[in-house]
Amino acid sequence: MLNELLNKVESQMKKSMDVFQHELSKMRTGQASLSILDDIKVDYYGTMTPLNQMATLAAPDPRTLTVQPWDKSVLSLIEKTLQKSDLGLNPANDGSLIRLPIPSLNEERRKSLVKSARKHGEDSKIAVRNIRRDANDKIKVLKKDSDITEDDEKKSMSEVQDLTNQFIKKIDDLLGHKEKDIMKV
Repeated sequence: MLNELLNKVESQMKKSMDVFQHELSKMRTGQASLSILDDIKVDYYGTMTPLNQMATLAAPDPRTLTVQPWDKSVLSLIEKTLQKSDLGLNPANDGSLIRLPIPSLNEERRKSLVKSARKHGEDSKIAVRNIRRDANDKIKVLKKDSDITEDDEKKSMSEVQDLTNQFIKKIDDLLGHKEKDIMKV
């Protein structure tokens, strides 16, 4: 019963960290990364279709992304969607391919990205701590109902705390790495 609870706690904490990792991957660092296009959806014949399901995406160099649609008739539609997106990129359409030059980030933008990354990191840490609190509450209920001994309660709470510390350290490491990426000129 306790092993099942600990496995569930670890799984939930991992999901929380994965969400944080995904949020970081979408942040622009001044280098071309296809992951910034992950959330772009195009209204394709009345259906919101992910960009990667209707075009070939590539990063031919560190400062450029290219979008080559399989159906040339949607080229202008993709271009308009990219212009309306909050990516802050200016697409260049050459008739068969859309180029997205990635501009260098200025100091102010870098600082705002770091601030945003830290906020996502703090949200993830809060989620991990909430998972810890819920697990500890369940352990206390098991002890109160005499389903486990006091030693099992202390040992389980200690294991939950160890998991919490591990995941918070991983989140801090990811955040530190992303901050270096963002601030690198």
